[in-house]
Amino acid sequence: MVLSVTTLGDLFGAALVLPDAVDAPRAAAARARCDARGYTRYARYDRGSYDVLENPDEPELVGLMVRAAERTTGRTLALAESRVLRLLPGDYVLAHHDRIHEGNPVEVTLDLSPNPADADVHYRRRGQVFFRVPCIPGALAIVERGVTITRNHTYVSKLLRDAVVVRLIVLLHDSPPAMHTTRSA
Repeated sequence: MVLSVTTLGDLFGAALVLPDAVDAPRAAAARARCDARGYTRYARYDRGSYDVLENPDEPELVGLMVRAAERTTGRTLALAESRVLRLLPGDYVLAHHDRIHEGNPVEVTLDLSPNPADADVHYRRRGQVFFRVPCIPGALAIVERGVTITRNHTYVSKLLRDAVVVRLIVLLHDSPPAMHTTRSA
């Protein structure tokens, strides 16, 4: 079932959310593994405030994310980078903190949060929001990025004292074509 689909045409690519990509026990197990590995606090208030775990060892979930992105885009993709963001009350990531990506990579976000929260991810084209990804535990968002696309994670209100938003984010690039060897008889 597709929750929301926004197609920007061939130039800007696909953007969609797939609910129920992982169940609550798998998400809880992934959160526990990330907690055990430990997060690093990022707090540059002009850019963002959040916890981050770079290159988490989550091959099963990353594989699921790559396969979903390949089915959605029709492209053959390979992992370029991965990280887990954890946002707590008072946390956010501003759009101008995001990097500009060349080569139309695909960004896939898996929501591992324990509960829904009022904390969206906004994808912007030339500064204007064109796609909103709500915090829905177990949901998977797939967005083809390009040089005009940036992203931010909205503020988690301090009034939501127990809110925990956890997102596994992977950036995928096109895989180089397989090398074929020719043998002569």
